[in-house]
Amino acid sequence: MIPTTTLPPTRARYRFGYHTAALTYLAMQAFSTVPSPLYGLYAVRDHLSPLSITLVYAAYAIGVAVSLVLAGHVSDSVGRRPVFVAALTVNAISAVVFIMAPTLTGLFVARVLCGLAVGVTASTATAYLVELFAAHRDVDQMHRVGLLTAAVSLGGLGVGGLVGGLIAALVPYPLTIPYVVSLGAFGACVAGLIVSPETCVPVWPRPRYRPQWPSFPPGERSPFAAAVAGVASVFALFGLFVGLAATVLKHTLHQSSPALPGLVLFVVFGVGVVSSAVAARLSLRPLVLIAFGLTVLGCVLLVIATWLPTPSLTVFVAAAALIGAGGAALFRSSLTVASALAPPEHMAATMAAFYLAGYLGVVRSGDRYRSRAAILFCPRHIAGVRHRRPRGCRSVNTAFGAGRRLIANDRTG
Repeated sequence: MIPTTTLPPTRARYRFGYHTAALTYLAMQAFSTVPSPLYGLYAVRDHLSPLSITLVYAAYAIGVAVSLVLAGHVSDSVGRRPVFVAALTVNAISAVVFIMAPTLTGLFVARVLCGLAVGVTASTATAYLVELFAAHRDVDQMHRVGLLTAAVSLGGLGVGGLVGGLIAALVPYPLTIPYVVSLGAFGACVAGLIVSPETCVPVWPRPRYRPQWPSFPPGERSPFAAAVAGVASVFALFGLFVGLAATVLKHTLHQSSPALPGLVLFVVFGVGVVSSAVAARLSLRPLVLIAFGLTVLGCVLLVIATWLPTPSLTVFVAAAALIGAGGAALFRSSLTVASALAPPEHMAATMAAFYLAGYLGVVRSGDRYRSRAAILFCPRHIAGVRHRRPRGCRSVNTAFGAGRRLIANDRTG
């Protein structure tokens, strides 16, 4: 049980809680990408291969997937704030492991812990923000919550990479100070949550614990499968990009500053935030077509940037922006379909299936590293596949198939 206050739940207090919850979710998302611009430094320190770094990022996705199944629904019975504080505590432990265990095993443990925290936060943050917003705003403004959630989720990923890279570039001890700053942010978030109102009354006696197994909407398997394929392909591409950006910049583009990978990630997810806002004004069919076109163009530019005789940083950044815009638009369209199909009585289980598919896509991107990274990211001397048949566009092909099914279901609907 966390400390609380005796202040009445006024509109001003709900407003404060709303902003606190948004900033807490931002901090949680940001922490998940703080290590990304540092992977180049980890590779030098621990002699890690690009495959090892990709698998470290995949370990984060495994933690998220496990947490979605085991704890994504817990806040419905124990309250939103206790779950938020528990997730912040797990993230703080993850930061300590990053600092105190400078080994490959330490990286795996820290990333799994971070994934566990983010997984339980995803569903809790969405519910908490909706409830806090409804308590101090009019019902006709509820659409703003969806925009804020998307902006915080994607924007946090970009902010974490940017801040982690800048701190590592400007201060000594680049593999320590970013996590110390994160610990300070977590402490401030806990202080804010203590004085924020609770929106979900804890259930007494506690119901018997059961895992929240993902479920497909009955009678809607085909369109939901298309949405699941879309989010899996987007998360796979984003995951591979986040996991390997620092390595590619260092070995292919010969850019050693840790600030640059953070800037590239900020471009990816910052453009994604803008894309999500624009996507809210488009119908499903043109949105999917635009999303697929941007993603394919971004992947083509990515191949060109990394496989030119003289690799181009400018083309690489442009590819990152296009992938961010297309991926965010496809994610938005997939999320729209999935949430529309989810029955109210099984909303949590249905959305758990949706996000679980996404993070399993990240795990798959790590397992398929050698085929995908060969064509999309790594130069010949890293991937070692000069004469191997490229199969790196499999996630793009999956996205294309998902897009066709989303459009087909939109027509029949």
